[in-house]
Amino acid sequence: MARTRGRGVVAGASALALLGCSLLAAVSPTYAGTAAREVGGPAVYLVTLEGPGTAGRPGPPAASATAMISAQDDVLASVDAGEPLYRWTTALNGFAVELDPLQADRLDDDPEVALVERDRVLPLASTSAHRALAVPRTSPHRPGSGGAGTVIGLVDTGIAPDNPAFRVAAGLGPSPRGFQGSCADAPDDPGWDADSCNAKVVAGQYFVAGYGTDALRSAAVLSPYDTDGHGTEMASIAAGAPDVRVRAHGHRLGRFSGVAPRARIAAYKACWSAPDPDDDGCAAADVVAAIDRATADGVDVLNLSIGGRAEIDTVERALLGAAEGGIVVTAAAGNTGDRAYAAHPSPWVVTVGASHAAERVGEVLAAGGPRLRGASSTVDRVGGRLVLGADLRARGAERAAARHCLPGSLDAGRTDGVVVVCARGEGPRVDKSRTVDLAGGAGMVLVNTRQGSVDADLHSVPTVHLAAPEGHRLLAWARRADRRGEPARVRLLPGGVEQGPDRVAAFSPSGDPTSTVLKPDVVAPGTEVVAATPAGWDLVSGTSAAAARVAGAAAVLLGRPGATAPGVRSALATTAAPVGGPGLRSGAGVAAVGEADPGLAFLVPPRSYRAWLVGERADLDLPQVLLADGRLRARRTITNTSDHTVVLTAHPSGFHDGVQVSPEWARLEAGDRFTFRISAAAAPTATDDGVVEWHEGSATVVRIPVVVTR
Repeated sequence: MARTRGRGVVAGASALALLGCSLLAAVSPTYAGTAAREVGGPAVYLVTLEGPGTAGRPGPPAASATAMISAQDDVLASVDAGEPLYRWTTALNGFAVELDPLQADRLDDDPEVALVERDRVLPLASTSAHRALAVPRTSPHRPGSGGAGTVIGLVDTGIAPDNPAFRVAAGLGPSPRGFQGSCADAPDDPGWDADSCNAKVVAGQYFVAGYGTDALRSAAVLSPYDTDGHGTEMASIAAGAPDVRVRAHGHRLGRFSGVAPRARIAAYKACWSAPDPDDDGCAAADVVAAIDRATADGVDVLNLSIGGRAEIDTVERALLGAAEGGIVVTAAAGNTGDRAYAAHPSPWVVTVGASHAAERVGEVLAAGGPRLRGASSTVDRVGGRLVLGADLRARGAERAAARHCLPGSLDAGRTDGVVVVCARGEGPRVDKSRTVDLAGGAGMVLVNTRQGSVDADLHSVPTVHLAAPEGHRLLAWARRADRRGEPARVRLLPGGVEQGPDRVAAFSPSGDPTSTVLKPDVVAPGTEVVAATPAGWDLVSGTSAAAARVAGAAAVLLGRPGATAPGVRSALATTAAPVGGPGLRSGAGVAAVGEADPGLAFLVPPRSYRAWLVGERADLDLPQVLLADGRLRARRTITNTSDHTVVLTAHPSGFHDGVQVSPEWARLEAGDRFTFRISAAAAPTATDDGVVEWHEGSATVVRIPVVVTR
């Protein structure tokens, strides 16, 4: 479908045709969004009632939903509340409604209410304001049966279904059975209607009541169409069509395939852009509404490339409902590095951190000075005089703006032909190189001013991105050359792609060592990943991309005959590859992409998750173990899901202190279950970690990470 974008649309509540189990009851035309509410005044609250939604209840869903709505009405009437913005009956039993603090406190004391939480904006889990994330330069995923018969739901910024990544490829297979999603009408977006979906993009819905239409930037559209880019990127990584030729910004990026090229895509737009990029994100009320709708629609995999706090909040409770509905839930751990623990700490979510191995590198060669290595997608060699952006300030521009190479800040007369040093921060990275290009610069050296990642973005001029220590060396050399009266001349040299050992990205956070659940569950490539955008293609980085990749891997596994959600959750961890020890930052390691069935599984029935939620914290049969002082023993049960007998022996490895497995061997007929214990003799003086592998003969069948904390 050909589209013309670029016109701004900000419309009222008439555009919000949000039907089904996520019910939009009312939208105030003056509501300026979650982020704009004054502390202490009326605000939108998320209220969850006790018990599961229809996804976690036996019996006819319609009857349960009717009873839930009646109970919700009673709770609302008890505090004289108005009509809710949303009602939820599938993933959970609850609603979003505007309350004053006194009403919220009264509901918090109501024995029928499980949780009252003020709405807030959650961040997308990409590493920069510019939506440039990345899937491998040439995808290793061969077109095949990957994901056939499955639907991946993505709660994100929507989708641009006209990108070639979402073409209807041959061999897509029959439509998934049981899926009930649909393509929304969008009367305020002439470019989107109920026919905008196709056999590949099978559903598109949007949710904005929590964020507020008055909080949107002028280019936003009230439809499932993606004007931001993030949702399109994630959908392409997870399930983009196979064998698509990619060229972006003059860079040839090879041929592309999503992880599960035969899976279908259902887009649930719950994340929006504001006039101030700092206010971009996803109102929790909209996210929960999207989860509720996706669960009712019957997606097979549900992905949230969205960060958040490390707590069991309303979003996590809604994701429990999705898991109770037989959905594999994947979510990004966030990009907080050492500043906060991983988001999505609940055991029913496959929480994904980011790893990287292959690096696009380049060098800055200073004449008579250092040779400095950094990140670069540059293929051309350029050279010239090195000049600080701050020293090229255009008339009327602030010095700080020129230092960061913000748009319009550089004097074209003095920038022509030079290599400009631009400081990271204060604007998207790729906008800086565009500023240099428009001013006539030959190249750019992007310098971190503090600890942070270096990224091989697709820049407008040849660019090398240096870490802070290398940047300091370069600037010190330039100052010495200036004192001697010599021109500081440099050359920017491409280095190509270097393959190194898998390691966890610096921005990928660890899990909480005091929890009973090891997070993240797995990691996946999350740096410099090629992905589709509404305008074409780009590179992306963040746990966003990693989570989307694992969502695709889950769809591939679910496409096998007889596969189940609990079995897939187990296989994602037990077949992961080690990455420098499991630890609190890497979980089980790098998630594998393939259709291999290990034949042994740790199966957690959804009812056990709800028991864990309400405080019955008995050991869950998770494919991971986190031990701590006072809790130095864990029990796990493994099931032989193959069709033959296996004889297993346990092999603990990697621990500094003793970790014991008992019993150490088992003979399992097809379908048999076997319970074993893992114990540490004493709490370590520092965090200890390793793996327990179960071998059949000399071959490793499954492996689980074990972390022992003080």
